[in-house]
Amino acid sequence: MILGQPVFDASAPQLRVQGRRLSNVCADLETLWAGIGDTLFGFRVYPIAPLVAIMRRHTWMRGFDFDPEAAVRLCWAGVRPIRVDAPVRYFRGSEGGVSHFQYLRDNILLVGMHLRLTAGGLLRLPWQIARRLQRGW
Repeated sequence: MILGQPVFDASAPQLRVQGRRLSNVCADLETLWAGIGDTLFGFRVYPIAPLVAIMRRHTWMRGFDFDPEAAVRLCWAGVRPIRVDAPVRYFRGSEGGVSHFQYLRDNILLVGMHLRLTAGGLLRLPWQIARRLQRGW
């Protein structure tokens, strides 16, 4: 899977940058630092067959939680991430910038997702460690 790695400029709101960091730390823990990078960046290319198989087994991943959960679950399935730097500029409202992020709803969704994934990561911990040791951590 190819995952964009945002390179923020000075226009990036610090509240959003810090919020992303928190989600990234959670994903790092859930995947034992598999290299996802930024969990909330939408520049992604996923392998279709593994993604469809995962989506058939899980009823979540249909909203704002799609990208981070898809990346974590694909890592658990053995798909290695490839990160590609992508410059990011936040446009002001006067420049046509629009955010579809709804703070309360989407943060509740993300917290619930990370709780589910953390529990799943703990259950997979022995398997993840064994896989990492085989690959040479």
